[in-house]
Amino acid sequence: MPPSHACRLANPLDLIARPDSRGGNAILPIEGLKEKIRDIPDFPQKGILFKDITPLLADGKAFRAAIDQIAERFSDRRVDLVVGVEARGFIIAAALAYRLHAGTTLIRKPGKLPYKTHSTTYALEYGSDTLEIHQDAVLPHQRILMADDLLATGGTMAAAIDLITGLGGKVVGVAFLVELVFLQGRERLKDHEVFSLIQF
Repeated sequence: MPPSHACRLANPLDLIARPDSRGGNAILPIEGLKEKIRDIPDFPQKGILFKDITPLLADGKAFRAAIDQIAERFSDRRVDLVVGVEARGFIIAAALAYRLHAGTTLIRKPGKLPYKTHSTTYALEYGSDTLEIHQDAVLPHQRILMADDLLATGGTMAAAIDLITGLGGKVVGVAFLVELVFLQGRERLKDHEVFSLIQF
């Protein structure tokens, strides 16, 4: 007999290998997930091939499979807080936090957070950018999983990690849904455990 909805699983990650309520399986092959990501040429500017994850997010089975597999990788890290980096990183972080029984908080562009903030400015190929976090978003010694949708050059995530460590947080992992391997972004994050589910 299937367990009651009121029954609590001993391990919240047990659902990864169990059928979902619609008879699907919570695990999909990586190639199947890759097929849900479409290429958009010349976006946001000419010469860039944009990896659009919105079809994957819109497919409940695929989205659940992706989050379950990332969460499984970090299930033994005793994560207190999953930090999402603007903007699609919020989606990944919130889902991972729910799966890992952790809290979540946001790193945003300037002017988006209402309370007192810490900020950091980092170099881009042309110019610079700034990220902010609430001053009380992270407590000293909290165990932090960083999350974003895509790893490209690694500059944004490196700046985000600086914000977290500046507040006393301990980064126990860095998670991405997608990695563009040819840009070698993980080299900028080599002091941390980096995991990407899908590579191009």
